Amino acid sequence: MKKLLLLFSGILISVSIEAQENISLSLDQAIDYALVNNYAAINATRDIDAAKKKKWETTTIGLPQISAKIDYQNWIKQQVSLIPAEFFGGNEGEFSEIAFGTKHNMNTTATLKQLIFDGSYLVGLQSAKTYLKISENAKEKTELGIREAVINAYGNVLLSEESILILEKNIKSLEKTLNDTNQIYLNGFGEQESVEQLQITLASVKSQLSKTKKLNNIAYKLLNITLGIDISATIQLTDNLNTLAKEYINLELLSSNLTIENHVDFKIAKNTEKSNELLMKLEQSKALPSLSSFINFGYAGFGQEFDFFKKEQKWFDSSLLGVSLEIPIFSSLARSSRTQQAKIELEKAKTNLTETEQKLILHLETAKTEYNYSIEEFETSKQNLALAERIEKKQQIKFFEGISTSFELSEAQRQLYTIQQNYLQAMLNIITNKAALDNALNTPINN
Repeated sequence: MKKLLLLFSGILISVSIEAQENISLSLDQAIDYALVNNYAAINATRDIDAAKKKKWETTTIGLPQISAKIDYQNWIKQQVSLIPAEFFGGNEGEFSEIAFGTKHNMNTTATLKQLIFDGSYLVGLQSAKTYLKISENAKEKTELGIREAVINAYGNVLLSEESILILEKNIKSLEKTLNDTNQIYLNGFGEQESVEQLQITLASVKSQLSKTKKLNNIAYKLLNITLGIDISATIQLTDNLNTLAKEYINLELLSSNLTIENHVDFKIAKNTEKSNELLMKLEQSKALPSLSSFINFGYAGFGQEFDFFKKEQKWFDSSLLGVSLEIPIFSSLARSSRTQQAKIELEKAKTNLTETEQKLILHLETAKTEYNYSIEEFETSKQNLALAERIEKKQQIKFFEGISTSFELSEAQRQLYTIQQNYLQAMLNIITNKAALDNALNTPINN
């Protein structure tokens, strides 16, 4: 039910987006939309559809097969056979030239075939089911990856937006400080170096703002691609970085455990093992006999003229029933060699399954560590930001009172600007590291 609601929500958002030029999306809405419209999500759905068709294709091998065939022959020049002339009263040792058959021949046949037993077919049915499961696992993994990609892309846009606001605020503050300092210098109470030092800082911040705006444009386009929206479409984000960072702090996740068997990567590795096991069974099944049967019905017509569509044309019916039993006897050990190769691949798949299990445990521990550190770093950055703002304000007061140099003020400003960016990055790290931890825990999309 939750999956259906998620799909319905994504479709509603898609229809809404198509009906308007300016698109407003929260992070949750962006995820729902991407799960339906992301290019990888679309193809993952198609892969499942293709797997279902493949499963049915394999199933039909063991179902009745009916075929029809029409053969028409026109002897442009009939083949001549030599018959001893004495058969017709001629001289012994001589031959007569005779053409057998008619100039026009037509045969129509309908054949029903039925596979009775074939070991390869039974293994093929199991393989088709496994192939479908692998496609479903791949879609689940794709969806988890899309969720994380959307969160990262959405967060990067918010980061650039917040960076632009802070840089613009810093430029406005610097311009005022520079203007005041320049007036002091012009009145003969300051040094030109102080003005120049502030000009350098202002130029640097303006350059950073220009770069950030360009990166912001790229971040929006990357988000569009991740969502499956045209790259030139304009979207607006309704969430903000600070609110999301607080919402994404969940200390209970640090004590969460993982059921390895439920993780999509483990299921993919397990199905790969199953697939290799079936390949080995397939090679073994080729040593078994196969049994099939058929029955056909046909009509044949002959004539010196093409009169097959006339009422007077005479047709001769025939029918045939057959059973075919094929028994493999000796293949010069080729089957044994193929079976051994398949067995080796199966052993490799088992080893890969063990490796996957160990990697998932390590990945979870790493994700928890990164997430916990990002929360701690966020708190530290928040405290450092408050300190840096006070230090920069004090340095401004000292500078205008003449008890601090422009260099000391510039150092305090650069420190503040660095800590501002660290604070924004710390908020983004909480969001992205939680997304990574959700993936490590294999947290379902609908949770």
